[in-house]
Amino acid sequence: MNRIAKLALAAALAALGLVAAAPALAKSPTEPAPAAKPKSQCFWANQVNSFASNDNRVVNVRVGVKDVYQFEMFGRCNDVDWNNRIALVSRGGNYICSGMDAEIISPSTIGPQRCPVSKIRKLTPEEIKALPKHARP
Repeated sequence: MNRIAKLALAAALAALGLVAAAPALAKSPTEPAPAAKPKSQCFWANQVNSFASNDNRVVNVRVGVKDVYQFEMFGRCNDVDWNNRIALVSRGGNYICSGMDAEIISPSTIGPQRCPVSKIRKLTPEEIKALPKHARP
C-alpha cells in the first residue's frame, strides 16, 4: 500500500470511529436540561423604602414598589422589632447581593447596635402575602 492510500485509510477509519461514537455523545431526549443559573437577587441600598420585623433576628425590607427582601441576622439585633427607623449600611459599595454586603444599625437605649446580616433572600409574592401584618413592610 502506498503512502497516500494509507493516509486515506486512516482518515476513513477515524471518520467511522466518530460516527460510531456519535450516539454515545448525543444527549438523550429524556435527559434533563442543564439547570439555569439563578437570577441575581441584588439591589441598590438607596432603593429601600421601608422595613418591618416581628422578632429580633429577621428584618423584612421593601425595595422599590413590589420587592421584599428578608435579612437574617447572625445573632439578636436588640430593639429592631420595636424601632421606627433603622440604618442599612452596605459594605464595599451601594449594591447589596448577600448578607456579607450589609449591616443593620438599630438604635437602642444603650446606643446604636450594629447587627451583621448572615443571609438575604428575595421573597416571592406568595411569601409576602403570607407574612404577618406587622412583619410586612
